[in-house]
Amino acid sequence: MSARALTLIAALLTCTLAGCKGEPVASADQPKPKGPPPREVKVAPAAERTMARTVTATGTLAADEQVVLGTKVVGRVVEIPVDLGTPVKRGQVIARLDQSDFKHRVDQAEAALQQARVRLGLPATGSDERIDPEQTAIVRQARAMLDDARLNRDRSVKLLQQDLIARAQLDTAEANFQVAEGRYQDALEEVRNRQAIIVQRRSELDLARQQLTDTTIVSPIEGAVSLKQASVGEYLGAGAPVATLVRLHPLRLRVAVPEREGAGVRAGQAVRLNVEGDPTVYNGRIVRLSPIVQEQNRTLLVEAEVPNERAVLRPGSFARVEIVTDAGQPVVTVPFSSVIVFAGVEKVLIVRQGRTAEVRVTTGRRLGDDVEILEGLKRGEPVVGLPGNLTGGQPVTVAH
Repeated sequence: MSARALTLIAALLTCTLAGCKGEPVASADQPKPKGPPPREVKVAPAAERTMARTVTATGTLAADEQVVLGTKVVGRVVEIPVDLGTPVKRGQVIARLDQSDFKHRVDQAEAALQQARVRLGLPATGSDERIDPEQTAIVRQARAMLDDARLNRDRSVKLLQQDLIARAQLDTAEANFQVAEGRYQDALEEVRNRQAIIVQRRSELDLARQQLTDTTIVSPIEGAVSLKQASVGEYLGAGAPVATLVRLHPLRLRVAVPEREGAGVRAGQAVRLNVEGDPTVYNGRIVRLSPIVQEQNRTLLVEAEVPNERAVLRPGSFARVEIVTDAGQPVVTVPFSSVIVFAGVEKVLIVRQGRTAEVRVTTGRRLGDDVEILEGLKRGEPVVGLPGNLTGGQPVTVAH
């Protein structure tokens, strides 16, 4: 066999052993392939800041006072100068009833009082009702008759002692004296009765005047009309509603706080709230707490007072509320972009000895670009800011 043929056979055997792929045969002295190079990442230490600890809940704004104005007297409505939404001041007229009949009753009561005063011997007008009963005409007349009867009786006693008159005449004089004394007592009682009548007539006059005043219905509070319930010309009975008023400043905020968080809520704590469609954050202060926890939903009812000088807030509005339970609570925060959420599990990547490590965390409130870490991290631990597709255990270098 020629040398050329031997060379060809050796080449075929080499191709077969190498898989005929044209790849060089690895030798024991060839170096092994290296892993991926370390990835450069940016880290930020977990920061600690002092923040207010709050309890988040929902609530409802309510008017501090709500008054349903009604009539005290019967009458026909002749004027209602307010309508729905009208702001009102304390003492402002809300409605008026027809006053004609009530004015006549006042005149009648005044005449009855004047008559009673004259019967007692007082001037028809005036406020002084003090009088000495002995100075009245009826008592003076009875006193004169009593004195005359006493003289006749005394004279008859002396004449009888001298046997100048019969016993019957003394008995007659004694009887006349008893009658005169009774008339005198009756006169005193009549004066007292007339004095009592004056007091009665005075009360009747005051009542008539009060009823005349009650025909004008005024606002007892400063607020606004939330409901108009009567119209001009309508005949109203006593107690019929005319309008409903609400006080708009301040407002009451009623919040149902969960039982587990209610232990930290106290009167005097600050409250922050906002309402639907209004980005403004309003402030208030807790003023009242319910003494019981509601059994139906296990919540504690809390009332806060919210200033509303410009009447921007409306009673009945739904409010999202934060109750500041601790004004100086230290919290740990990290950038929100550093938190990885997978299958409901929250975690962050930290750098330890040149490699990433996964740390499971529990987040709290969102604080702008940062988020509060409730559990899992300590202050100062280096957290990967933008982890992307990084996983735990990968080599990294920290960019400076």
